[in-house]
Amino acid sequence: MCGIIAVSKRTAALADVLDILRGALESLEYRGYDSAGVAVVIPPEAVTGKAPAGKASAGKAPDGQEVSDDKIWIAKSAAGTGSLNELAKKCEQFVLSVGNAPTDIVAGIGHTRWATHGRPIEANAHPLMSCNGEVAIVHNGIIENYFELGAQLQKDGHELTSETDSEVIAHLIESELAKDGSADVGDNGERLHKAVLKTVAALKGSFALAIVWSKAEGTVVAARRISPLIVGITSDLILVASDIPALLGYTRELFALEDDQVVQLRPGFLKLTDIKGAEIEPTPMNVDWDVQAAQRQGWDDFMCKEIHEQPSAVRDTLMGRLLPNGTLTLDETRFSDDELRSIEKVFIVGCGSSFHAGMVAKYVIEHWVRLTTEVDIASELRYRDPIMDSRTLVVGVSQSGETIDTLRALREAKRQKAKVLVVTNVVDSSMAREADGVLYTRAGPEIGVASTKTHLAQITALEILALYLAELRGTLYRQEISQLLKALAKLPLKLEQTLAHEAEVSLVADQFGQANTFFFIGRHVGYPVALEGALKLKEIAYLQAQGYAAGELKHGPIALIEPGVVVVGVATRTLLWEKLMANIAEVRARGASVVLVANQGDTETAERADAVLWVPTTHPLLAPILDIVPLQMLAYFLAIKHGNNVDKPRNLAKTVTVE
Repeated sequence: MCGIIAVSKRTAALADVLDILRGALESLEYRGYDSAGVAVVIPPEAVTGKAPAGKASAGKAPDGQEVSDDKIWIAKSAAGTGSLNELAKKCEQFVLSVGNAPTDIVAGIGHTRWATHGRPIEANAHPLMSCNGEVAIVHNGIIENYFELGAQLQKDGHELTSETDSEVIAHLIESELAKDGSADVGDNGERLHKAVLKTVAALKGSFALAIVWSKAEGTVVAARRISPLIVGITSDLILVASDIPALLGYTRELFALEDDQVVQLRPGFLKLTDIKGAEIEPTPMNVDWDVQAAQRQGWDDFMCKEIHEQPSAVRDTLMGRLLPNGTLTLDETRFSDDELRSIEKVFIVGCGSSFHAGMVAKYVIEHWVRLTTEVDIASELRYRDPIMDSRTLVVGVSQSGETIDTLRALREAKRQKAKVLVVTNVVDSSMAREADGVLYTRAGPEIGVASTKTHLAQITALEILALYLAELRGTLYRQEISQLLKALAKLPLKLEQTLAHEAEVSLVADQFGQANTFFFIGRHVGYPVALEGALKLKEIAYLQAQGYAAGELKHGPIALIEPGVVVVGVATRTLLWEKLMANIAEVRARGASVVLVANQGDTETAERADAVLWVPTTHPLLAPILDIVPLQMLAYFLAIKHGNNVDKPRNLAKTVTVE
């Protein structure tokens, strides 16, 4: 869930490394913003007659940091969304206090935290230190056996000073280094590598780690299990980060660590091993994003930018898959035609918005392909003892390809010999590497925490998959498939037409800006759209919002309908429009205000509403791709009117890598 960065740079200025760390943390802040911190190993020549700030106290530096003879300087801030600004001030004051002398190689690590174990306070912020102040670590993930490890460390005389599960890692590495004899003998980078190997072998749970040691100047050691970690390389710079956007401005020479791999890095040197120490050759990644794609480009916030990028996201997801002869190609899936024809059942797993995309896919697969399809919240799948075999196709849907619940559900599916396909936005993500096949959504980097363009791209990819299976299995006539492909190809333009109503949606948000309770209802494919609309409002506007299948209102929820409640209905002309209108009549009779998503020019629907959100007409089973957009915009404008930070909703992070 957290963001980590590590740097080893051949540099002429200490400030260079601090600037890289701070800039990378800004690009990773969407992964967590409860606190932030950096630690830098200071070469002796960087200190111009003044001791660097460190752990043990021997006076005060100008910024109030403690100073000592330790060679690791550490600064933290737990100022919430302002933590990086506070951290920047501390870094600037540190450079002033110790000077900026030319150096050889400087190594540093940084972290932006989404709190799991321990409150979001400075004592729990990373980097975390060993007792002797020589080892600093940053960690993303959860150490499941931290309590047992901590108890043993305390018996051995270690003092744990935070409430985190992560701190034990620093102390374990310190212990392993102490067992290895004098630090003045041999290659200290190699000694640190070996200590990390022994430490990670003792850890249970998930981790992405970056470690520096004061006696191994210029060296960073990193390790990964489940939580993502990417390495970038240039001739004079080594970078390690949780996500690609932090690296794009520096290099495209990237590779991803696999589970239980450990890498030792400094400029001009790279050693990658498995957990037993056997050396491995890294596999390069292919990344076609540019650095501008990960920046706001003049928009007020990432969410608004990404909502407006949805036509391109859908267009790019379709690109190259709709052939001029009216057929489909899905080369990335890596399944043979016979394998796909042998499928007897489909499971779709995901979390949050990805789960809602899977719900849409259930309707289209069962209707077009005539295959029984189940949709599961990924965190529940493993625990209900699902029945799968080699004739089962399990489709995992994840924007990042790193969502831990979905990853573990897919591993369970593979254990049962099911065929595993992943729909993801990130090339070479953990799920993409582990799956039998992959379908990339090509939406580009999504920085805003609330999913928008990746959600539409997921639905698009799943619709393509359904049509491909229907074509392969002969469950639709060629003419039907051709008509549906033409309808898909028109969606980017229709999305642009939908976005053109942005000002009208803002006025609807003004109209209901004082409302506190919202119900979103839909039927058939409108039901997952209603769930997604409610989720968006909860995520960024912090308003009470519930999504329901409209027919369920009379089975209990209608008891909550009263004047002041706003009911948002997905009322485009899909299969059960008449029945939805009956549900709208029920809530109007009880005094609710009604907002309806309706097809452009549908005055009959508009007459039933207090406000209308207009979308173009398309095929009923493609309608969710259009219908969700005005609900995204409604949530966005309500959040802005309530003064919320839409890119960084409270208590949430972009990628959930803890179970």
